Amino acid sequence: MIDGTAGVSGHRHADDRLLDDPQALAERDPGGMLRHTASGGAQVRESAALAAEANLSVLADDGRPRAVVIAGIGTAGRTGDVLATVAGPRCPVPVIAHRSAGVPGWVGAADVVIAVSASGRSPEALGAAEAAHRRGARLVAVGPADSQLQSVAERARAPFIPVPRRAPARASLWGLTVPVLLAARALGLVKVNEADLAETAARLDADADRCRPSAESFVNPAKSLALGLAGSIPIVWGSSPLASVAARRFGDTLSANARYPVVTGALGEAGRGRVGLLDGVFGGLAEGERDIFADPDASTGEETRLRLVLLRDGGLNAEDDADEPLAVEERRADAVQTLAERRGVRCDVVTAEGGSALERLASLVAVPDFASIYLALAHGLDPMAVPAITEMKELANQ
Repeated sequence: MIDGTAGVSGHRHADDRLLDDPQALAERDPGGMLRHTASGGAQVRESAALAAEANLSVLADDGRPRAVVIAGIGTAGRTGDVLATVAGPRCPVPVIAHRSAGVPGWVGAADVVIAVSASGRSPEALGAAEAAHRRGARLVAVGPADSQLQSVAERARAPFIPVPRRAPARASLWGLTVPVLLAARALGLVKVNEADLAETAARLDADADRCRPSAESFVNPAKSLALGLAGSIPIVWGSSPLASVAARRFGDTLSANARYPVVTGALGEAGRGRVGLLDGVFGGLAEGERDIFADPDASTGEETRLRLVLLRDGGLNAEDDADEPLAVEERRADAVQTLAERRGVRCDVVTAEGGSALERLASLVAVPDFASIYLALAHGLDPMAVPAITEMKELANQ
């Protein structure tokens, strides 16, 4: 019989004192998730250099594809969402993130499949690479050197971009994303230049410095965000397609690192139904019964509340043919902040900064990534070791 609590440790209520004790943080982060997350800027630079050595120019020999499928699961699958939003509405072909084994039935010789795996052995990426080869589709593979995925790429005589395996997959977003973007650039689908990459790397470096363990909570935006979320049910909404990708990424890391249930998505979709959560038993109904003399940041199991995190694109680099006018996105974001305020639901806002879509995305991802780790550490959880994931793999392989 399997012990359902084997390897589970930590405490239900967050200890905010831990976050201002760098030594305690290091002891509770034996796998170095904070250090790996701080390597985002280095990942951008290293992956760009490795992609430059992969001779991606051969991808353009057969002209523009009919469609591009990015095959992978978890963080690898999220790279497809990043490509779609960075390419934007002007992208001349469909960009499809595919998270199942194999490829869609319509994929053929006119298409490109980009198979992505941080381990180089995920069934989804391997199955997609094999299927692409059988169907005559152009293939690009992204994964660790000397992996099963590289072997498939070599058999297919397809470009392979090596990704150093120094960090867990969920801390390797930028190392996996940059090769996908540069492969798409070689196909003429996205405009990402060296300046964009350099500025994105610099942004990630700067945010890593702001969110470093030695920076106290009152000046560290990630620690402040983590403490605000402690004991809550987070709702993370993005104001634009780009911000919505960042919102879903925050949902990934909150679930995996901090083990928090979270609702994520696009603010436009939320306005069609999910915004009603602000009125519900964890929102306005609960806030209406709150003791006005209670500590506003105190949380117990009996007083769980919603906490809204709004990621705003900021209206930078407007495109005339965007899906929605920026003015509409901004008014909607203002409206949901007002709704939350009227119902007493606390709201944190992260606003994008930067001159390119990639840098703006990085500015919305970096602080929340760190916040998910600090929230885990405040609960005494090891953000690297997730017993339920290991146990699920064991059960599924029986």
